[in-house]
Amino acid sequence: MQIDKLRGRELDQLFKSILSLETLEECYQFFDDLCTVNEIQSLSQRLEVARMLREGNTYHTIEKETGASTATISRVKRCLNYGNDAYELALSRIKEEEPTKAEE
Repeated sequence: MQIDKLRGRELDQLFKSILSLETLEECYQFFDDLCTVNEIQSLSQRLEVARMLREGNTYHTIEKETGASTATISRVKRCLNYGNDAYELALSRIKEEEPTKAEE
């Protein structure tokens, strides 16, 4: 795990802060203070690329719909294939939270 090299008090504090957020609005406020707009967009773009790759979309379609570079798409694909399964975990959890058509 590459992030193991970064482990420490500061990173623990960051992750605990994120885990402490309780609402979507709190997340918007926290990340607005913490990150630049470009940083937030990059993070959300990677997650969308992961979702689209899981669904079997082509690089061309993903590049066209998200604006992500092929390098970004390749990096996300490498993480999906050889990473810690964190994209899969997060995407499956937020999918479980989405209301079904019957619930809407």
